[in-house]
Amino acid sequence: MKPELRSAASERASQGAGDRSRDTLDVAPRFSEHDAVRLNRMFRGSSTREMLDAVIGGSLAGEVTTVSSFGAESAVLLHLLAQIDPAIPVLFLDTGKHFSETLAYRDALVERLGLTNLVVLTPDEDELAAKDESGLRWSYDPDGCCEIRKVKPLARALENYDASFTGRKAFQSRTRANLPRFEIDTSDAQGRLKINPLIDWSAEDIAARFEEHDLPRHPLVAHGYPSIGCAPCTNKVADGEDARSGRWAGWDKTECGIHKPGEEPFL
Repeated sequence: MKPELRSAASERASQGAGDRSRDTLDVAPRFSEHDAVRLNRMFRGSSTREMLDAVIGGSLAGEVTTVSSFGAESAVLLHLLAQIDPAIPVLFLDTGKHFSETLAYRDALVERLGLTNLVVLTPDEDELAAKDESGLRWSYDPDGCCEIRKVKPLARALENYDASFTGRKAFQSRTRANLPRFEIDTSDAQGRLKINPLIDWSAEDIAARFEEHDLPRHPLVAHGYPSIGCAPCTNKVADGEDARSGRWAGWDKTECGIHKPGEEPFL
């Protein structure tokens, strides 16, 4: 990467973690929309592995992490990242509402891939007691439930990083069809980079990766769950339906709030 493409985040990363103690008002933005556009142009035509090698190995994005649901297709991105750096932080949101199969799959996959830095995030206990004492908020206010159990815990954790990888793919739903590889996280005023390494992968590409590397599948996939989130808000999907149509069925909701449909297309 040309030196002028290194962001303020990359410069701070090279200076050590001490700078992170500064008040956020005194910290220069990590990345701008212009940086994201240039990165998309830079890696146009590059393979996913080439891009990941440059971003991780070359510290192009400063302090990086990945967010994983350990869902139906999570093994593919985690396998790619583990091949480059098994110590990359893997953030997992333990909402307290997961299928037991998901938790068991998480532990098995971490061991299988040799990942050494699983970071389990949990909701704030006081906020749960105040706003979801019954544990049933998902049934009447799924947005509020996601806010407490996913959005806020992840936002707190991501303050420590300059960029995060996601497992989003264009074929999963129409709301993800035009996403680029690199974008700015609109929820972060300091310009955190959001990277979608698999955005241009097809369902066939994903299946081939599982087969080629004998990656274990989430056990619920075989039972009709192509997209897996919290148990109360995840239903089976019929053949031919949108892979994410089983998420929040009956609600005008397609994302938990971590990713928003309005983030695409990237301008």
